[in-house]
Amino acid sequence: MLAESMIVAPLSIELLALVGAALLLDSLLGDPHWLPHPVVGIGRIIARLERAWNHGSPADRRRRGQWLVALVVGATWALAWGVLAVIAWVSPWLSVAVELVLLATTLAARGLAEAARAVAVPLAQGDMQAARQALSMIVGRDTAGLDESELARGAVETVAENTVDGITAPLFWALLGGAPLALAYKATNTLDSMVGYRSPRFEDFGRASARLDDAANWLPARLTALTLWLAALSIPGSRWRGALASTRREAPRHPSPNAGWPEAMVANLMGVQLGGLNHYAGRPSQRATLGTSHEALSVAHIERAIRYMHGGWLVFLLLATPLVLMREWLL
Repeated sequence: MLAESMIVAPLSIELLALVGAALLLDSLLGDPHWLPHPVVGIGRIIARLERAWNHGSPADRRRRGQWLVALVVGATWALAWGVLAVIAWVSPWLSVAVELVLLATTLAARGLAEAARAVAVPLAQGDMQAARQALSMIVGRDTAGLDESELARGAVETVAENTVDGITAPLFWALLGGAPLALAYKATNTLDSMVGYRSPRFEDFGRASARLDDAANWLPARLTALTLWLAALSIPGSRWRGALASTRREAPRHPSPNAGWPEAMVANLMGVQLGGLNHYAGRPSQRATLGTSHEALSVAHIERAIRYMHGGWLVFLLLATPLVLMREWLL
């Protein structure tokens, strides 16, 4: 049956079509506030377990952190697979509809674009305070006193980095394992965002979460840099010559083993410089710069970053199509 095959068959035509439909659904609806979101439930479970388990010696914290990862990621996958299997037994087409909705919840193309434009619109109107407030909702850095260039940098960096976390990585894992694996990836990503920080509180407890997130994003991040470059070939004004070599050279400068790839690529394609000095709770943090500044960052670059984001995931999906067709032909 169709729904049953999509639970177990990676890189199938049916799964590719379902992923494409999920992208369309996300583009049309985003994340409606009235619809319960799986990530919210996952986050609540993580918060409760963190409060209960994050204590004791460093070794105890590391061990419980490993159990946290195994429990949250494993239970997320198992619950999603089990729900879809039960629904498929009742009605295969209802299972298709439920998996479609679940897949859409793992994607954030519309939400990411809306968050970036929430900064760009007031910034274009000269309302710096509103732009700073909007940026503070999507970044951890201090935004008070930032000028147009720094506000644009924050928004562009957010779009570039989250193209992986919010779109292409969920797509990658969805194509390999449907909604259960895509949701397991989102559980991994949520763990990292909640406990994967290098701080006294999470240094030991969040180590396993951070490492799993790095592993889950390793290949998608590098594929995304490539698809951003391919998309740029059709976007006027892109500085695509030399961008691949520059990105390979600059991406490792980023403190994250993965975030530097999409950020460096976007910086090089636009001819701007990302990275530099940020402040967190008043404390300065100097990050390596990415890209070469051929032009000053401005509000216009936010919309360009959104165009690269959409082009990147579209090419990502297009490149998956011949792989799926080849698998079907070989089998």
